[in-house]
Amino acid sequence: MFANPRNAASGTLKQLNPEIVAERRLDAYLYYLLGEKLPTDEHFANLQAARTWGLKIPGEIRKCATLQEVFAYIDYWEKERKNLPVATDGIVLKVNSLHQQRLLGFTAKSPRWAISFKFQAEKATTRLLSVSYQVGRTGVVTPVANLEPVQLAGTTVKRASLHNADIISELDLYIGDYVYVEKGGEIIPKITGVDIAARSILVEEKVIFIKKCPECGTVLERPDGEAACYCPNEWECHPQIKGKIEHFVTRKAMNINMGPETVEDVYNAGYVRNVADLYALKKEDLLQLERWAEKSAHNLIDSIEASKQVSFERVLFGLGIRYVGQTVAKRLANAFTSLKQLEEASLESLLEVNEIGERIAQSVLHYLADERNRELLSRLEKYGLQMSLRADEMETRSNKLKDLTVVISGSFTLHSRDEYKSMIERNGGKCSGSVSGNTDFILAGENMGPAKLAKAEKMGIKIINEEKFLKLIE
Repeated sequence: MFANPRNAASGTLKQLNPEIVAERRLDAYLYYLLGEKLPTDEHFANLQAARTWGLKIPGEIRKCATLQEVFAYIDYWEKERKNLPVATDGIVLKVNSLHQQRLLGFTAKSPRWAISFKFQAEKATTRLLSVSYQVGRTGVVTPVANLEPVQLAGTTVKRASLHNADIISELDLYIGDYVYVEKGGEIIPKITGVDIAARSILVEEKVIFIKKCPECGTVLERPDGEAACYCPNEWECHPQIKGKIEHFVTRKAMNINMGPETVEDVYNAGYVRNVADLYALKKEDLLQLERWAEKSAHNLIDSIEASKQVSFERVLFGLGIRYVGQTVAKRLANAFTSLKQLEEASLESLLEVNEIGERIAQSVLHYLADERNRELLSRLEKYGLQMSLRADEMETRSNKLKDLTVVISGSFTLHSRDEYKSMIERNGGKCSGSVSGNTDFILAGENMGPAKLAKAEKMGIKIINEEKFLKLIE
């Protein structure tokens, strides 16, 4: 028996025996239609068309014209969801026009044209047995509550996140307390409060956030303005070392075919102690390990070799520099084009890059100032990783907008806002979200913001449309 539908679906999809898969009668509802020649430009109408083709589309979806209709829909399903034949934890609100969806685009992780509304999470009460601490790849220390097992939203919950020292202090926790637990988004358990009335003389010591790393014993640090506490011993703290390797090999970074178990194997064997060691790994080394055969070893070595063709921006992301996610890595790669240029960058030049603030800039400088990191980067470069933009990427770059600050406003038909941002940066310009004395011109589409228009006219700032802009950077 499976604890919940999510586990049942996941287990079935991983099942290698087709007979067992057939017995489970796994089914799915479709929620989006993709293609170049869709029936209409409306998401809702396309789903209705898909239903007539025999595809399974939820009958509960609705097209709303006003906020009042949206709120009425949410209120209705807040109660009625319990009568559905499937479990649900919320509602997804989407922009109906596919044209507007394209204009809004995506962040690194999600579409800008859709947002989820989560129903009030189910709660339960259970006893706090102890608190343990986990160390992440960036050194962040996260407290975890160990609980008496309790049933919650279809699963047995034994652990829940306590997030950071401030949360522990606010909750005023004692070992032995009865605590309220709920699942954030019906997935991640968290403690939301303490049943003070149930507190008795049986409670033990007060929970106080630790002062030293639970893995290596190093005194923890807490940067000003941050809630998280860090272990600064990144070169010798085992969870940080393994975490950095696990991050480096992920699909969005170097795309090396290694899971956490494989990282654990090669780390414990002493073959890999940092990401550069991956490129010194030999098939013979892997064959010395348990459960490794010729084919699996060969596949991993091939995967490591193929990663040498991964783009510079993904290499930057894979390094795991604190605060440098996918989007920031892309901005840095476009602005500096090579590792050499980035190593020579000053604080001022980093701050000139769009969306790079002081915290990110200082983190990059701190990383590059460490001699051990510089040695690591030198090794990666010698192994053949892409430490600069490729020739085909450089061909699309120019200095036509060098030192110019551009504000983008309105909706566009030829390219999305994100594409225009990328064009501006590739041509040496800087994007800004607000009109000021530093603005050189405004790239305006339809329905330009009235406040920006009025301010631009008052300040005498030039406004150009997308056709003129594209000619400008031709």
